[in-house]
Amino acid sequence: MTGAQVLFGLAASAAVLCVVGVLVERRRFRNAVLGGIAVALVLMGAVAELSRFDAGVVDVVTTLLGVLLVACVLVLTGFLLLNGVVMMRREGRRPANLLSLLAGLACLAVVVLVPLTVVVDNRFLTTLTYVALLLAAWFGFLLCSLVAYAFVYGRVGVRPGVDFVVVLGSGLVRGAVPPLLAARLDRGAALWDRERERGGDPMLVTSGGRGPDEPVAEAVAMADYLVARGVPSERILREDRSRTTRENLVFSRALMTERAPDHRCAVVTNNFHAFRAALTARRAGVNGQVVGSPTARYYWPSATLREFVAILAEHPVLNGAICLALVVLGVLVGLDR
Repeated sequence: MTGAQVLFGLAASAAVLCVVGVLVERRRFRNAVLGGIAVALVLMGAVAELSRFDAGVVDVVTTLLGVLLVACVLVLTGFLLLNGVVMMRREGRRPANLLSLLAGLACLAVVVLVPLTVVVDNRFLTTLTYVALLLAAWFGFLLCSLVAYAFVYGRVGVRPGVDFVVVLGSGLVRGAVPPLLAARLDRGAALWDRERERGGDPMLVTSGGRGPDEPVAEAVAMADYLVARGVPSERILREDRSRTTRENLVFSRALMTERAPDHRCAVVTNNFHAFRAALTARRAGVNGQVVGSPTARYYWPSATLREFVAILAEHPVLNGAICLALVVLGVLVGLDR
């Protein structure tokens, strides 16, 4: 059995595990990782298959792949840096708004380190480059897996028959519903209308407590927004105690269970937040699918990076161990050069 066949076999195994995971519970990050592993192994197998061709063909293909990889990294670096500047200008310099810029600077550092290592013969610099490349490859793999799986998850339609449509709060601006939250409410109202057209009679749940700088609870302002757009007030439940996404879901679940113990719901948030909210909904025991509403294009990259960091932070021991192993591997390889 050739190396390529082994890789394709491992890819098939990872793909099967991913499909089984999706069928059992699609709200798991491991499904994204397994899907990413399957794709990565297929690509590695395809590269291994190049050994069957003449040396000239192999050289041309590998050169093209190398040029394509470098071009992608440079384009991504420029995009992240530009997006970081746009985020600072439009949203301010809060730490959460700097993620695109920081990611772009990290990519730029790797881009500079590689040619610098080729020119300068320094063991420390070589070791640092290997460590940076391994960490960049790992986090890049995880991010691509997350984005791809979240995209697929977000395209799955909500099955008919939901009893509740829960809209998660995201903060008020001077006591009013901002565009980000309005997009969630509009999507929630659309789902509510569609379910009624199918013959159902669901209730809307607005979920969000009152922050220290807010004149009213988010749930109240969200309900007022929906009522102004034609939703009857008596069809809205107001969950006005929560401060976090987990509390949004836990407290909303309690309200829904009180009225319908065997309920099924749809949870609405913004598209960049949908998959992490789905992971939280699974842990909170919420029986429902999370769907996303549109987000401004300039805001999406930084927000997605924030969600990525938050998901990694939920597994600090595992991710810390993997990063430590990669650092050790990079040091060993670098010192051996």
